[in-house]
Amino acid sequence: MSKSVVVFALLLTPMLAAAQPAGPVMLYLSPQGNDQWDGRSEDRPLRTLDRARAVVRSLKGATATVLIRGGVYPVSGPVVFRPEDSGSAEAPVTYRAYPGERPVFDGGRPITGWQRTGDGRWQVLLPDVREGTWRFRQLFINGEARPRARTPNEGFYRVAGFPDGGRDVHYHTDSGRFEYAPGDLNPEWKNMADVEVIVYHFWTDSHLPIASIDPASRIVTFRHKAGKVFTDDFTDAGARYVVENVYEALDRPGEWYLDAGTGVLTYLPLPGEDPEGVRVTAPYAPDFLRFEGDPAVLRFVEHLRFEGLTFAHTNWDLPPGDSNDRQGSAGVPAAVTLTGARHVAFDRCAFHRLGTFAFDIKQGSSHNRITGNEIAYPAAGGIRIGGGSDEDPPVLRTGNNLVADNTIHHYGEVFPSAVGILLTHTFGNTIEHNHIHHGYYTGISVGWEWGYQRSVSRDNVIAFNHIHDIGQGLLSDMGGIYTLGVSPGTVIRNNLIHDIDANHYGGWGMYNDEGSSHILIENNIVYHTKFAPYNIHFAREIVVRNNIFALGRIDQLSRSRIEPHPSLYFENNIVYWTGGDLLRGRWADREYPFHFHPKDSTGLRPRTSTFEVDYNVYYNPLLPVDSVRFGEETWGQWQARGKDRHSVYADPLFMNPAEGDFRLRPESPALRLGFEPIDMRTVGPRRPGVD
Repeated sequence: MSKSVVVFALLLTPMLAAAQPAGPVMLYLSPQGNDQWDGRSEDRPLRTLDRARAVVRSLKGATATVLIRGGVYPVSGPVVFRPEDSGSAEAPVTYRAYPGERPVFDGGRPITGWQRTGDGRWQVLLPDVREGTWRFRQLFINGEARPRARTPNEGFYRVAGFPDGGRDVHYHTDSGRFEYAPGDLNPEWKNMADVEVIVYHFWTDSHLPIASIDPASRIVTFRHKAGKVFTDDFTDAGARYVVENVYEALDRPGEWYLDAGTGVLTYLPLPGEDPEGVRVTAPYAPDFLRFEGDPAVLRFVEHLRFEGLTFAHTNWDLPPGDSNDRQGSAGVPAAVTLTGARHVAFDRCAFHRLGTFAFDIKQGSSHNRITGNEIAYPAAGGIRIGGGSDEDPPVLRTGNNLVADNTIHHYGEVFPSAVGILLTHTFGNTIEHNHIHHGYYTGISVGWEWGYQRSVSRDNVIAFNHIHDIGQGLLSDMGGIYTLGVSPGTVIRNNLIHDIDANHYGGWGMYNDEGSSHILIENNIVYHTKFAPYNIHFAREIVVRNNIFALGRIDQLSRSRIEPHPSLYFENNIVYWTGGDLLRGRWADREYPFHFHPKDSTGLRPRTSTFEVDYNVYYNPLLPVDSVRFGEETWGQWQARGKDRHSVYADPLFMNPAEGDFRLRPESPALRLGFEPIDMRTVGPRRPGVD
């Protein structure tokens, strides 16, 4: 070896050594820690997550694990992770709960110093509220939400008149005032600026601060408009509404009122409550974690894991001029936001009593994993995924994320139009084995283009989810699973959906809306819905096969429009009902020119079938087949028109449909038609370690 080569090797050796990742490093975090310590030992732990993040950054590529001791970590603002905080596939960074302990990152503030008033109430002065730097719309006592003072205490008021138009204008007409019934509103209410009217109409909840009340005309005018008319859906009746944060309505134990002008919080306690014996928390922090990559220049935050952590209480309110008009409460932010994030994982964490969504996975984010978490009592929804649309560069699009084995429940507590899991402009995601229940709107929604224009939503898999007790009679136009727009390659399979209710209309189990196209729906069981277990508004070439649709209250299958293309291929399904109609809507056909093949002399052929149905089993144990109507037709007329030629009207022989047991007996006629039994034993979250 030449002398020059030896010298070069000697110079290069320390450079190569410096470039190698350091060995595994363990850091410790504790509520009793100190951010001036190095965190390298259990007796010298760090105190804050932000300081732990900074120390990990200084390790420059080491495999780092931050062990977090149990206890409460007060949070006033988010910890921000940037590309330089990333791990790597070879050296990931993990933030993990100490074995057997539960650390809680708490964005709430304890409310203490209560004074009893002569009328049995408690009061406390909050200087930050008086100074205008803090306002909240949620309050928790011993971990339970307490309602703001509202009127009426039970049920709703009804809009009495429509000065901006009702059924006589388009339902999307912006509306900023309505007529109220005598006695429902009072222009003498204290602190009118604090009062909020919440209107429930169509599929939205409109939050409207009052500008003025005219007692002569009984017209209430709001400081900004709602995006829809104030009717009860598409009817002539007035919408339902409540009025919150009214001092004069503080009349039921458990209610509270916040005076933004004076900063005084007033609470009317429940029987037996004592200010010294309860834990009162008001949310303060806007969010917990932000992952801020820059996907436009390919700088990502990646290879970070968070395990076994609890996040509680975030605070958010609608900005001025925003009545929460976006479908699915899509304008509400999240406690954890990922932008330009890859290979970030949250496993077995808990998100409780949030003022927002839990997760928002945004532009340029991919291969992230949200697994085994509990999201309980959020003000909005659980998880939102959506990046760039078809008009944005591909690097800004979001896809290939995993959402699995999570439990999302009692969502939409403040913004009831929120969705459990909302996929907007996103592709290739797997949404599986989740348990979603007790929300006021849709369980899982996928797609975000209205109509047949191009969409980046494709290849999403929604499978083995258990969705139930959705809608609860508050809003309309929802589904256990809802699709929207063109979505080639999207598959919805092996989901269990039941107990879906709505206010006026809707409450469907499976709902293909507004141009849903090229979706496969198979092996699902849907039952106990207010309206049809399966509903198609307008769509194109949806394949619906090997499903069980049962026990819709009003109808079983519904279709809204006839269009010049096949909307539906419905085969090898079982439809079972004991009340209501079999079909609702428009099940006729219409001839249209069909472009069959360019070598044909004209390129066009006539087509008369806009939907195909065959090899299905239909049965109502209370009706003979001659009494059943397929739309306006008898069974014979329906088959003569080319529908269900090989289908049968026969008892499918379920084990116990009244109790939700839809297993088939061996002699079931559905099996002879090729129906494959649907195994629901693994639906919902799996045990840790079970695939």
